[in-house]
Amino acid sequence: MAAALLLLLTVPMLGVSDAAWCVCRSDASSTALQKTLDYACGAGADCSPILQVGTCYNPNTVLAHCSYATNSYYQRNGQAQTACDFSGTATLTSSDPSASGCVYPATAR
Repeated sequence: MAAALLLLLTVPMLGVSDAAWCVCRSDASSTALQKTLDYACGAGADCSPILQVGTCYNPNTVLAHCSYATNSYYQRNGQAQTACDFSGTATLTSSDPSASGCVYPATAR
């Protein structure tokens, strides 16, 4: 009983999280990434942060913008695994891709 209580108290301190993000694959072609980016933005992703005046515009690469858009789409679709396929151009990761002031949501917003 004491061991179970100790485990319950220490697991939250380890930073264990079930958060997941959807990012575009770096080995996908630029054409495929652009198609995925266009689809995600047109299908409900919040793409305003990757506009030129947005907090996630830089780095200004199709890969970075694609990743932000697919993650937004994935989060807005309840983190359903099928919401991060995009014909193989995207994949799930447990590593937070946020960087340089650009925060990738880990929940729908």
